[in-house]
Amino acid sequence: MVFSSLVFLFVFFSLTMAVYLFVPGRKRNLVLLIASLIFYGWGGPMYLLLLLTQTVVSYLCALQIAHTRNPKKKKLWLIVECAALLGLLAYFKYTPLIARTMQFLSGFPEFIPDIILPIGISFYTFQLLSYVIDVYWGKVEVQRKFSNLLLYSSLFHQCIAGPIVRYQTVADEIENRRVSFAELYSGVRRFTIGLAKKAILANGVATIADSLASTDPEVLAQTPALGIWLGLLCYMLQIYLDFSAYSDMAIGMGQMVGFHYMENFNYPYMAISVQDFWRRWHISLSTFFRDYVYIPLGGSRQSTLIYVRNMIVVWFLTGLWHGASWNFILWGLYYLVFLLLEKFVIRQRIPNGWNVFYTLSVVFVGWILFRYQDLTMLKDVFAGMFGLASNGWFSYSVLTSFLSNLFLIGAAVIGCTNLSVWVERILARAALTNRFCFVLYSWEQMLLPVVLLILSILALIGDVYNPFLYFQF
Repeated sequence: MVFSSLVFLFVFFSLTMAVYLFVPGRKRNLVLLIASLIFYGWGGPMYLLLLLTQTVVSYLCALQIAHTRNPKKKKLWLIVECAALLGLLAYFKYTPLIARTMQFLSGFPEFIPDIILPIGISFYTFQLLSYVIDVYWGKVEVQRKFSNLLLYSSLFHQCIAGPIVRYQTVADEIENRRVSFAELYSGVRRFTIGLAKKAILANGVATIADSLASTDPEVLAQTPALGIWLGLLCYMLQIYLDFSAYSDMAIGMGQMVGFHYMENFNYPYMAISVQDFWRRWHISLSTFFRDYVYIPLGGSRQSTLIYVRNMIVVWFLTGLWHGASWNFILWGLYYLVFLLLEKFVIRQRIPNGWNVFYTLSVVFVGWILFRYQDLTMLKDVFAGMFGLASNGWFSYSVLTSFLSNLFLIGAAVIGCTNLSVWVERILARAALTNRFCFVLYSWEQMLLPVVLLILSILALIGDVYNPFLYFQF
């Protein structure tokens, strides 16, 4: 069950919110907890059992850390926490990668284990780790009520694609939160924007990406070079719209019930450097590795050699976190190279305007490494992009595909910028002094969530429905 499914929208989430809004305040956490456990158990009881196991381990380790004054015992319980949670994450997420690598190097094992990845395991593992580490560091008070910690670890809002929520961010809101009508509206608006991003824009450009930048070698070999470029551009748009859409929906659902999660994306395609890109992309993940890996290793306040070592560790783990395949590790180390170049060689020497082009070029190539898990296909992709694979440069079917989706691609590009936010701010300021702008702004505030919801539902019902089809050439 995903946020952009009709079952989630019309059954699960609608019922959850209806019950939540009409029960007494003291029962609302119970409603959210039951709903979250149902969400995790939807795919199978093993998912739920794993979540409960990790939460129990974290609950007990944090209590032991808080209750003992012996520094060695505190450290021992922290080691138990890290070993248990990271061990489970490694087993479920990385066993196939380890087995494939060993098989490639030694021929053993004969069979690769088929392990289903539990939903949200990367997110709730990191959240529970951050909680116990913060208790160890004395940054937060230990949570003595198990149901509250379970609510924190299982809250269904952010389990699919983040953000990674720190316990200290919501510690007070777990038991003390109130929702005004303005916050409820803001949450609904943010959710519908995210839903439209996913259902209309992301799914729309994903269709183009899958047809022109195929992961099927035979299909890719027949695609002209300009078609591959167009497909990869659409994939670049899709992956941002996808991830940011789920974060928008998570933040919106949190606001509806009084939780305030951190922003996870800040228009990364407007970045002026690779470093700036990673300040804007998946912010909760970047700050997690900064606070719990990079800084404890010494950060940048060490010798150049130690600094480079710390960066290698962080970016190896960043790549590994995104997926159990060597292409993701390569993707992480690829960014490491450019971050080191920017620190020691490039610095701020690229002129304004060109720095955005440079950053987008680096990111564009990075998404190619991210998309193709089969490393043997990378050579074919790069060869095809430059017409070196007997695929030619152009075909009328590619031109037709581009023209047919021109408005969709244009809308997706705009969706990756802050243009709509900028326009709305101008309209809001104008509404303070101009009656026409006031009326226009009021209607926009009232109708936008409704319109976006209707269009998103039509897109989900029709599967291939897209409002931009009405603007085809």
